[in-house]
Amino acid sequence: MQYLVIAYDNQDALDKRMENRPAHVEGTQKLMAEGKIVSACALIEEDMMVGSSVVTNFENEEEMNTWLENEPYVTGGVWNMDEIQIVPVKVMPKA
Repeated sequence: MQYLVIAYDNQDALDKRMENRPAHVEGTQKLMAEGKIVSACALIEEDMMVGSSVVTNFENEEEMNTWLENEPYVTGGVWNMDEIQIVPVKVMPKA
């Protein structure tokens, strides 16, 4: 199942974002190599990172939820989980 995850950071979370970024990048790159994450982007406003968008490609909703529960930006208090958006999508196949 493919999902678009749009997660804005909690207010004043830049220090937490930078602290958790190495683990976030490492985990994301691992899942990209496995085909579980299609793309990941930082959301930018006024030249500052303020959130993330991630396109996932997990086998099922349970696998997606397990990733989310263990994502460093979640466990580290970076993403505002009260306002996170998770939208089922269908990514266009590469030509």
